[in-house]
Amino acid sequence: MKKLRVGVIGAGSISFAHLSAYKASEQAELHAICDKNEERVNNKAKEYDIPNVYTSYEELLANKEIEAVSICTWNNSHAKIAIAALEAGKDVLVEKPLCKTMEEAYAVQDAVQRTGKKLQVGFVRRFGGNTAILKSFIDAGDLGDIYYAKASCLRRLGNPGGWFADSERSGGGPVIDVGVHVIDLCWYLMGRPKVTSISGNTYKKLGNRPNITTLDFYKAADYDASKNDVEDMANALIRFENGASLAVDCSFTLHKKEDELSVTLFGDKGGAEVEPELHIVGERHNTILNMNPQVNEKTFNFETGFQAQVDSFITHCLDDGENRSPVEDGVEMMKMLTGIYESAKQQKEIHFD
Repeated sequence: MKKLRVGVIGAGSISFAHLSAYKASEQAELHAICDKNEERVNNKAKEYDIPNVYTSYEELLANKEIEAVSICTWNNSHAKIAIAALEAGKDVLVEKPLCKTMEEAYAVQDAVQRTGKKLQVGFVRRFGGNTAILKSFIDAGDLGDIYYAKASCLRRLGNPGGWFADSERSGGGPVIDVGVHVIDLCWYLMGRPKVTSISGNTYKKLGNRPNITTLDFYKAADYDASKNDVEDMANALIRFENGASLAVDCSFTLHKKEDELSVTLFGDKGGAEVEPELHIVGERHNTILNMNPQVNEKTFNFETGFQAQVDSFITHCLDDGENRSPVEDGVEMMKMLTGIYESAKQQKEIHFD
């Protein structure tokens, strides 16, 4: 059986999901890993039995035995590393978001077209078991024309700090970190219509709330409560060329009773909740039905979702299988993410050609 020789660039927190999934695959070989932090990268190499260790991504990309890479670095380096990897003849799985700016997004798309290599964007929730089940209902026409979706990803306390709270490295706060997941999930299930306008708002009211000492939350390795220049919370209304619309709100911190993750879609024949767990609503014989599917995964399972994403990437590289998250989707998603920020900055609706 042919195996895809893979290099992982970036050994931070999200890298474990990529490393674990490649390690579990019979069609992948973890050939190299790279990180600026020498101690961290050596620890990861030892943990996953990776033979080649680098502190420079350029050196990793110069290794001709590597056929594909996962990019697990700060958002502001995604485009630069992805372009370099494509030009070095590697296929690429890049963590979401694709990059920071529209200029970078178009540059990555150009590199994919110019090199003929493959690139998949890490929209992992597309690979959830609950997503796959609902998509089969949607593709069969059970929801009809989906004209509205609503998504919330609200943390009451959860600004990770570190690079997440540094707009220069991250590109923003909850919109680009957690909002991207629910926006993309809705957009994917809605059929990926072209965005035409966005009206967005961002708020910086609460900061990191270091005064809260009685509730724990995830903190980045370089957490520093004094450093935070990203939004606490944002909301937006996104309109599409087919007349459909998507309302979204997301937060790192908010005066709220409990965290909330909810994703709901509405069609002219039925509706569905994807999160907090899969539920489908329809009509039969002049009666509204609540359909509660008997399935293994009613909510997103991080481990199996990542495994499915990596397996799909491997199949795409080795066998030219389907790319469920192509670069074009990454570009359109960047329009939405940057559009929310631009609309909030200008305090007016942003329109796209």
